Parts: sequence; structure tokens; C-alpha cells
Amino acid sequence: MRGKRVQGRPPAALPPLAAWGVSADLLPLHGGHRNRVLRTKGSGPSLVFKSTRRSEAALQWLSDLHDIARACGLFVPTMVRSLRGRLAEDGWTCEPFVEGQAATRRDLAALSRPLGAFHMKTKDICQRPGFASSKVLLVEARAGDVDLGAMGKPAARRCRAAWAAVAAGPCSAIHGDLGPANLLRCPDGRLALLDWDEARRDLTLFDRAHIGPCTPLAQQAVMAWEVACSWQQEPDYAKSLVHLLPAA
Repeated sequence: MRGKRVQGRPPAALPPLAAWGVSADLLPLHGGHRNRVLRTKGSGPSLVFKSTRRSEAALQWLSDLHDIARACGLFVPTMVRSLRGRLAEDGWTCEPFVEGQAATRRDLAALSRPLGAFHMKTKDICQRPGFASSKVLLVEARAGDVDLGAMGKPAARRCRAAWAAVAAGPCSAIHGDLGPANLLRCPDGRLALLDWDEARRDLTLFDRAHIGPCTPLAQQAVMAWEVACSWQQEPDYAKSLVHLLPAA
């Protein structure tokens, strides 16, 4: 659905645990800047519930993408379906809690090989429902978390200019939010790659820029995406970045 945001209803205040056959107390987890993240406490399996506005179709696309990522050597938690077989109930998803220690930026380099295989495997993947690439947003205004029309023309022009400068680059599925905050080093030594909420089909450089040397133009494109997708939910943060982009 090009140029349109296809999202679910606002999430309920708390996850409907009974939809997954779960009865437990909940504790908040840190790290969810735009979504609430809660963990079960007590006996039984340790689970994480995350609020979401993504549609069921967008979540199914992501579940299929996770399968590809695992086949390429990435450790990704498996989303747990509800008793009805759905990936979201009342605006909440469920997945196993992953034990681990906070990773560092240097740990990102270890993802280079499996992430490269992942990008190659998904170079022909279709777009995630409700999302659009930076290339499409050169002419369209809305998709996913981006609404260029709400930013005002000067800010939107800066973002589009940054994306246009790299638009000839290769595309694939991307994680979309790589960084130490979404990486855990597990007790067995594996690196768990978490929070795929911004995954979509887009320029591969949006991932590669975080794990190796990249050009100034690539850095500007990444910053422009951060500005655009943060504009409505974290406006002060987005406005603090937009002036770092060259004027169009």
C-alpha cells in the first residue's frame, strides 16, 4: 500500500495475558523509546510483551523475515502466537525473554558476515505492508512512522535531499535500527539482535552504516531517516538533528 500507513489500533493499556494462556505479574523493561515493553515475573516461561501499532500483515511479514535472518546465522527471538494464532492481540506482541549483557558498538562488527548474507538473501523481497523505502518517500509523503507532510517543507526537503544523494544504492530487507541498544551478548556467546520494529525494504546502507566505515552521504541519509521517523513521537529529538542535515 504505497504511500499509506497501515497500522493497527492503539494498544490496550496492558497486554491481554489470557490471550496467550499466561497468568503472571509484569515488570517494565527499559529500552522501548516508542513502545512499552513488559516482562513476566514469577514461575513459568519468561516472556516479553511489547506494545505495537503494526498491522497483523506487517507483523506476519516480519515473522517471515525473522526466519530468513535465522537461516543466515542471526540470533533473533521468535514471536509467540496467541491461542488464536495471531501475532498481536489488543496491540501487544509476545516473545521469549532473552538473557544477556549489554553489547558495545564494537560488537556490531561481529554481525557483518551474517548480516551480509541476510541482505543478499532478501535483495528481491517485497515491501513490508504499510511501509515505504526512502526512494519511494522522495515522491510520496507517508508510510510507516514517517509523515513528511507533518514536518514542514524545509525539514522534509533536507531529508529528501539526503536520501536522493544515495538513492542509486542496493536495496534489501533491513533491520532498520541497528545499534548496541538492540544487541545482547548471551551467556553462550551469541549476539541476539532485538527490536525489529522498523524493519522494511530499503537501502542496505541503512544497516551497513552502523557496522563499518561509511561515506558522509550515507551518514546523512541515516540521520535523515532518524529525523523523519522520530518527528511525531520524539519531536524535540528530531528537531535537534534536522539542522545537522545540509540545506536542500
